[in-house]
Formats: sequence, structure tokens, C-alpha cells
Amino acid sequence: MKILSYIPACCLFLFLVLSFSSCENSQKSASDKQFSADVIVYGGNSAAVIAAVQVARMGKEVIMVSPDKHLGGLTASGLGWTDTGNKAVIGGLARDFYHRLYLHYQEDSAWKWQEKSEYGNRGQGNVAIDGENRTMWIFEPHAAEQVFEQLVSEYKIPVHREAFLDREKGVSMEEGAIVSIRTLDGRTYRAEQFIDATYEGDLMAASGVSYTVGREAINQYGEEWNGIQTGVLHHGHHFKTDISPYLIPGDPTSGVLPRISTEDPGVYGEGDHRVQAYCFRMCLTDHPENRVNITRPPDYDSTQYELLRRVFASGWRELFHKYDPIPNHKTDVNNHGPFSTDNIGMNYDYPEASYDRREEIIAEHTSYQKGLLWFLCSDPAVPDDIREQMKQWGYARDEFTDNGHWPHQIYVREARRMVSDFVMTEKEVLGKSPVEQSVGMGSYTMDSHNVQRYIKPDGFVQNEGDIGVHPGDPYQIDMRSLLPSEAECNNLLVPVCLSCSHIAFGSIRMEPVFMILGQSAATLAVMAIEENCKIHGIPYEKLRKQLLKDGQVLVLNTLSNKK
Repeated sequence: MKILSYIPACCLFLFLVLSFSSCENSQKSASDKQFSADVIVYGGNSAAVIAAVQVARMGKEVIMVSPDKHLGGLTASGLGWTDTGNKAVIGGLARDFYHRLYLHYQEDSAWKWQEKSEYGNRGQGNVAIDGENRTMWIFEPHAAEQVFEQLVSEYKIPVHREAFLDREKGVSMEEGAIVSIRTLDGRTYRAEQFIDATYEGDLMAASGVSYTVGREAINQYGEEWNGIQTGVLHHGHHFKTDISPYLIPGDPTSGVLPRISTEDPGVYGEGDHRVQAYCFRMCLTDHPENRVNITRPPDYDSTQYELLRRVFASGWRELFHKYDPIPNHKTDVNNHGPFSTDNIGMNYDYPEASYDRREEIIAEHTSYQKGLLWFLCSDPAVPDDIREQMKQWGYARDEFTDNGHWPHQIYVREARRMVSDFVMTEKEVLGKSPVEQSVGMGSYTMDSHNVQRYIKPDGFVQNEGDIGVHPGDPYQIDMRSLLPSEAECNNLLVPVCLSCSHIAFGSIRMEPVFMILGQSAATLAVMAIEENCKIHGIPYEKLRKQLLKDGQVLVLNTLSNKK
């Protein structure tokens, strides 16, 4: 104070004003990074949006903390040929999503590049437009994203985008509960309940909840279709003729072609660390006015596709079998055949990888798949008829417009899976074991894409891990598979990386099911808040009544599972 006595009055006044202003700005800056709600939903995919909407519908405050810029995950990133199975099991907000798409495609303006009558009702057993039930099951990426954006806008849900969880120090816990989470940009989010709806399960893992990555051995849960499946050839995504894996065919000393593992594939039925292959579900078009030509990538390396040259030379001609038609002369392109869009064996470290490493993996997948397209358009080893037909396809100009017309989201078919007190296995999916606390249903084939490409003892190449086993009847998914063990965390729900085995997840992992489970998880979170108890303390019967009230399908009359 003695020093201040020598400062002129005008300067002293200015000093005090600036000091007060600085303090006020500092407090404001701190408050700008502090957020609270009843429920925090971490994620931006279809399950995350539906979970947030359900919280809002039940009258609670919710914030979506999304590492993604674009909402909807795979549903809005190329997977327009919906893997539904029995559509009768899809109820609640998931069915409302497909109803909103139906309304979109009732508008003439939705059919910019194609007449609605020309598209018709496409689908190989997968009806696109269900007029009786007013639902649309096959759609364009931008249409799906538009519906998700409409939902968060309609329910006034704050969405904090490109907000990545600090996975090392960003989860604060007290007495077995998450108190708050912090993102890498320094923002903190407090809530009574949290939902991890990401494909990777990052919040679940950072909270100390038990999980696994890879395939369980068949004897762990008494399953038939789990673990290493050498010799099992489902679907047809395998090598049907003898093809040499060596640089000089038949000469092991010459070295091995790219994208073939030289490791021992392991023993049939044993568990391993490997996860099923990822890819991008590309949205291509053959409509000239909307087509962006496929060009040679800067890092193109034709040697990466030498194995495909040999596949074509063997007489294989099934390239276009999974160019599934979606509206407006576009297609949802999925993997098909022994060498296709699935980047087999290049994703094993993705589930646990750092954000930077994941970006590297995504970039490598992008390079591989764009290079594959150029190879099919240009390489003389590609049969003339296929190469000429491929030149008719290009990227859809009106899709993914801020990302070079390339999908925003890689298809993370499988990453972490929670391990809690109840684990869904193939026994529940196949109806061999009853489910007592249903929070939704699935019906799709237990579907695992290939996991590895290896060299057989006879010296020829083969893929492994491609499994397709139909459950027969729709099956129920148990409430307990969404809950961590109470001792590990009592206010976190996990509707995507739920507690299930690898092969059970092969069916559960479908986008409509994720939406169903997102709604059920959100309902349980809100009820725990209302009852002022842990999520494990909500009586199932009370939850069941609320889910049925909200349109969820928990059982079908045709269900043959014995209770």
C-alpha cells in the first residue's frame, strides 16, 4: 500500500479496474470450461444420440460430449444398407429414427438424382420402404445425419463436438462412482450418471471397469463359434482356390506378399488378441452429374494388391456383389470376397491405441481402400469388363462434403467389450440360455468378419475368422450386460461396448440394436436419478414397465426361448 501512495489517483483507478476485470475474465474463463448436467453421454454415434434424446424426453438435463464432429456414427457414415434382421424387434426411438427417414423420402425433394418409382423397393429380403409401418430402412448418409441433427435440435440437447476424453487423468471417481470427466481441451463435465456410447469404450476403460479385447477361447463360456476358427469357411469371404502367398509363386524363400501374416494362426478354439477387420462403408455413385472421379492417391503402391491380381487370375468375378443400392443412384459398398475393402490384420492395436495412433491406423485404412479403388479402375491385371464397369463409379459429390467425399467414420466393428457380472454369450443369442431381464432384442446373424490372413501348412494363403451363424429366433439382451460390476462403477452404463463375448457381439453390434440399448441405458440412468439410488438398485420390473411404455420391444410372441 505504501507503494500505491506514490501512484496518481487516475492511474490507481485504472489499476483497480484492470485488476477487477482480469479477475472477472479469469472466473468467466474457468466457468466456460465447467459444465454439469443430470446425465453426460460420451459419444456421438447413433446410440449416443438416442440415449441423449431419451434423457431429454424423460425431463432431465443431458450434455453430449462427442469426440466426433459429425453425429450418427456408422449409420450416418455409409452404412445405409441397414443390417436389421427381424424388424419387428426394433421399437422405441430406434423405430422413430427409421420413421423419420421414411418421412424424408416421402418428399419429392429427397429424390434429386433418381425417381422414387425407379428406385422402387430395393432389397434382397431387406425392404427399403415399408409403407405399412411407415419406416425407411435403406438410406443415404446425409439423410441419416440430418435426422440425428434434427433430433438433438428438437430436444435442445447441447452437443460439445470434437471433445476427446483425457483417457489418462480425465476421470474423477469417488466411492465407486464417476464424479466428473475432463476432455483434452480442459473442459470438465459433472453429472450424476454417465453413459459411454462410443465404439471404443474409452470412458469405460478410463473408469477402471473390467473389459477384454479379442476372442475368448471356446471353453471360457462353453461356446462353439468363438476363438480361432481355422478351417471354418462361412459366407464365402475366403480363398476358394489355391493361391500362393509368396513373391515368386511356390517359392517360400522369395518372401511373402503384402498383407499376409507369417505368424502361426494359432490353435483352433483358443482365444487370441485379434479383432475382426475394419473398413470404410463407401458411398459411391454411377450418376454422372453427382460423380467425383476416382483418382490415383499420392501414396499409391500397386504391389499392395498383388494378391488380388492372383485372385482375379484364378477366375474370381464377384467384385460388385456388395455394391448395395441406396437411393439416388448411390451404393453402400461393403467387403466381399477373399481380398476386398476389409483391411485384414491391420487394426489389432486400435482398441487400446492412443488418439494419435488411431489416426495413423485410420489413415492407413484410408490409403489402402482408396488405393484399392484406383487399382480396380486402372490395373491391367483387372479383367477388362470389371475395370470398365468400375470406371463408371465415383465418390458421391453430395456426401461427406467436408471430407473429400470420404466417410467420416471408420467401421469399428469391434473394440473393447466390458466384462461384468453377466456376460451375453452365444448361448443367449441362440436361445440355449434364458434371459431374465430383457432391455431390448437382437435378431441378426452372429457375424464376424475375417480376423487374419495366414499361410496354411500346405503353403497356400487363407483367411480366418469369418463366421455367420443365424440365431433362428430373435433373442433378448439382458439388462445386466449394460452394467459394470457394482464394485467397479455404480453410475456408468455401457450400451455399445457391453458385456458380451466376441461371437455374441457379432450379432449385437448392429446399429439398430445400439440405438435400442442406448435408449434402455438412458432410461435406467434417469430412473436411478429419480430414485436417488445406484443404477444397480433399480428393480427390473420397474424398468421394464417404463421401456414398454416408451415403445421398446422386449419379447416377441414368436420367441421360442424357454423361460
